[in-house]
Amino acid sequence: MKFRKKPVVIEAVRWNGTEDRWAEILKWTKGQVQAISCHGRGLAIETLEGRMVASDGDWIIRGVKGEFYPCKPDIFEATYESVR
Repeated sequence: MKFRKKPVVIEAVRWNGTEDRWAEILKWTKGQVQAISCHGRGLAIETLEGRMVASDGDWIIRGVKGEFYPCKPDIFEATYESVR
């Protein structure tokens, strides 16, 4: 059987390893920051599937249940397109 992913609009921020972006991510998570901590240039994120690490260049996505998780740039580009 084949399935098509339902169209869902998501919010995402690209992590670039800088303090400015870290501050933006902290603000964007609106109080859910205890689930995200900075380790050098990576981010440790507590997801619904357990701890995942976002590397420099990865996207941080807010899921449909308000959860956060990282996504590699190539997967992000193949899965999502900009919405105006």
